[in-house]
Amino acid sequence: MKKTKIIKRKIIIVFLLSAIFLLLAFKLEESEVKASTVNDYNNRISVMTATNNPSKDIGKLQGDNTGVNPNAKNDNNNGLSINYNNDNGSVSTPIKMLLVLTVLALAPAILIMLTSFTRIIICLHFVRTAIGTQSSPPNQVLVGLALFMTFFIMSPTFIKINDQAIKPLDKGEITQERAIELAEGPLREFMYGQTQTKDVKAFVKMSGKDVKSYKSYDDIPFTTLVPAFILSELRTSFIIGFLIYVPFIVIDMVVSSVLMSMGMMMLPPTTISLPFKILLFVLADGWNLVIMGVLQTFQ
Repeated sequence: MKKTKIIKRKIIIVFLLSAIFLLLAFKLEESEVKASTVNDYNNRISVMTATNNPSKDIGKLQGDNTGVNPNAKNDNNNGLSINYNNDNGSVSTPIKMLLVLTVLALAPAILIMLTSFTRIIICLHFVRTAIGTQSSPPNQVLVGLALFMTFFIMSPTFIKINDQAIKPLDKGEITQERAIELAEGPLREFMYGQTQTKDVKAFVKMSGKDVKSYKSYDDIPFTTLVPAFILSELRTSFIIGFLIYVPFIVIDMVVSSVLMSMGMMMLPPTTISLPFKILLFVLADGWNLVIMGVLQTFQ
């Protein structure tokens, strides 16, 4: 029940933040419209003054005889509008805010599916479960550590995407479709290094095609590569979790056998073994071993 209430509160907070962003965007639009209205009024006054006084050059005035500012027609921030021509597009501020909120909503799924986050967070949870501490370290600490480790591992890939796709697109040198193709290249290179061949073949077979029909791995569809990558990540993380569990299981077995030999059958073995697990983990510098070991699996 507590978790359900927390989730409901988080959903309400997200909706409230979205509403605040949209209100701010529309307020900005209203202020810009008011400013354009004042400029139009000034242009009309100028046109009327120039008409009454022929000595002034009407061609220097901004606007036509209708009093409408011609620059207002090309203003992308004037209401809800999308202008698209020859792969060069521009959108108004409310549409940009909507797109940003959509990307933020899909960011967790993208982070989990296409990066090393899955393997790292599963291994960290295995560590906490193997030691026997229920909520130490807390989930926020584990997720934060997994995020920064993900950024550390994926930084070369992100740099390549920024240099090859985002910067040229921002300068207008390439189209949006070409930018997406260039961004897929570094991600494919990373996922191919972590995906097992049998998983790729299995998903290609499930899609109704033969692996031999593809000349190279670059021809495999992205929708086939992503689930194969996730399956390989789950398999690898569980193998690492098993190796993490082994020394702690040995401690549990030793403590349980000692308690049985002493006739203390009513005493839970986990109560006695927990301090010994923590002591072993600290003396062996467990966090350094686990984190360095996980990072080395991506090399």
